[in-house]
Amino acid sequence: MKNLLTAITGVTRKYYAGLISFFVFIVYVFTLAPGVVEIDSGELASVQSTLGIAHPTGYPLFTMIGHLLLKIPLPFSIIYRTNLFAALWCALGIWIIIKSITLFLNNMNFAGETKLKPKQKKNAIQIITAANENSKEHILLSAICAGLILAFSKTFWDQSNSVEVYSLQIFLIGLIIFVTLKTYFSAINKLTDWCLFGLVLALGFSNHMTTLLLLPLPAILFFQKEKFSLTAVKKIFFSLAVFIPVMMIIYSYLPIRASQNPVMNWGNPVNIDNFLRHVSGKQYHVWLFASMEAAKKHLGDYLAGFPSESGYIGMMAGFIGIFFSFKNNKKLFSALTLTFLFSVLYSINYDIADLASYFVTSYIIFSFFIAFGLIKLISFLRDKFKKEIPVTAVIIVFSFLPLALNYADADDSDIHIFDDYTRSILNKADKNSILFSYQWDYFTAATYYFQNVENYRKDVIVIDKELLRRSWYYNQLKRNHPDLFGNMETEVSNFLTAVRPFELDEQYDSGTIESCYRAVMTNLISTNIDKKSYYIGPELFQNEMQRGEFSLPQGYKLVPDLFLFKVSKGNEYVPAPDPDFNLRLPNKHNHYIDFIENAVGSMLTYRAYYELQFKKPERAKIYIDKIKKDFPDFQLPADLANR
Repeated sequence: MKNLLTAITGVTRKYYAGLISFFVFIVYVFTLAPGVVEIDSGELASVQSTLGIAHPTGYPLFTMIGHLLLKIPLPFSIIYRTNLFAALWCALGIWIIIKSITLFLNNMNFAGETKLKPKQKKNAIQIITAANENSKEHILLSAICAGLILAFSKTFWDQSNSVEVYSLQIFLIGLIIFVTLKTYFSAINKLTDWCLFGLVLALGFSNHMTTLLLLPLPAILFFQKEKFSLTAVKKIFFSLAVFIPVMMIIYSYLPIRASQNPVMNWGNPVNIDNFLRHVSGKQYHVWLFASMEAAKKHLGDYLAGFPSESGYIGMMAGFIGIFFSFKNNKKLFSALTLTFLFSVLYSINYDIADLASYFVTSYIIFSFFIAFGLIKLISFLRDKFKKEIPVTAVIIVFSFLPLALNYADADDSDIHIFDDYTRSILNKADKNSILFSYQWDYFTAATYYFQNVENYRKDVIVIDKELLRRSWYYNQLKRNHPDLFGNMETEVSNFLTAVRPFELDEQYDSGTIESCYRAVMTNLISTNIDKKSYYIGPELFQNEMQRGEFSLPQGYKLVPDLFLFKVSKGNEYVPAPDPDFNLRLPNKHNHYIDFIENAVGSMLTYRAYYELQFKKPERAKIYIDKIKKDFPDFQLPADLANR
């Protein structure tokens, strides 16, 4: 029995990072989203499945690896599999981060801090040996607990629940850190080590540009070790000799695939201008360093959420670790601290709604301070209780605190509303109709998955109003719907001519671009309305149409349908389908879910008023009852609520 326990303990110690990673993966599976979720989920699943080109910066590595993984014959839907792979990448990220933390702590020489009393000097060798053994145990425990705290922190956990580029990026960040530390602590200075670093750095940048946030760490550690010497220049050269070709090979996917005109061809990076604009994310530059006010707001949000991010215990241990790491090793402290600050300060200057993912790098770096703090906490408790078992138990309980506190917030297992909303909109649309909207975060991105992967209602043409401002989008629409612009070659040609200088950073006329753009929007209706039903999103009615930026052709009006407005000619009554759809509302709410509830409630309200306008109170009652039953929190106008 004793031998068996010894064997089990030995295996556990050898494969501790893998075992913890597997446990984390199992937990992630329980909180996994079953289908599409908000923002880019549908688009990214479609891109991986069809080998398309995603929004800037294209994410070629993410696309190709995802496509290969989807070849594995698992008995699940495509969207569930892409979500499952996100959980896998995050769990593997924890594996490599725990290994990195262990490597980091093993080179901090905690046993060397052992102080001997005069009476102990005779047994110095035995005491230091015991201290070394204790140190190894404490390092192992601290690395595991820091990994668990990171794995179940809010933002990190969120990346595991649905398909996104950030899940693969987490693994690549961990890999870059591990290779950096391995090279830094290596006693043998080999050129191949920095060639390997060039390779993993190229993989990081081929997936997502947030790799930039990590650069201070390898840069500082490199020059701390190599100094400014000829040898250092040689190693940089060899790193670049690997980095540049690998980057070029991976990114060559974009023009090669674009030349084949895939169904999803964002940016159409088939030539050098389009390619550079796409991989640089030029269209998003307007949100970088937008304003000091935006940066202050994002910093405030980050600081406000920081304590609860890792279940409070992580923040406490991290602050302890910051203090003692400064005393123990100022070089490593400075590298970690500057990287942490750089990643936070750069991220808060990117004014986008889904900014939280950009802070993952800072949480990963902070996990090293957490581990360092736990080492000191273990030493303190060991000296206090003189026993290892209670100390181990206390630390493990603390490390599971984020799991308990964040589980409800992280649980996406009942998120069906985006599937239901998208399917219902497509299902209720007339055959061969056109949907014109810019609800990208709510249903237009999801239609890419349902139509291109599941082949659901491919007869419906979905046009994103904001993407219609981009020249590449016309190529994609023509490829997928050849007859869409059949009678408006002049309007399309005028817009593409006007917008070209803007896209090339040349002198342009914004007034001409806008007038040509409005002409395209209006003529899309007038040239198709006799052949196809045309629907418009309520956001256009509530915003652009009220501001006079978009108008219907002469003689046409909007009629509220179920989810969208239907374009109609004349003043006669236009029937609408019964509201027999089902939107499964989740237990938790966020901005995106609230938007859908409010949008559907508002459209049903519009429809009820429309029915009353034509003296059809029984029909109005059907829509009012649907609101009361399915959306009890929606505030009905008093005159409808009382009917």
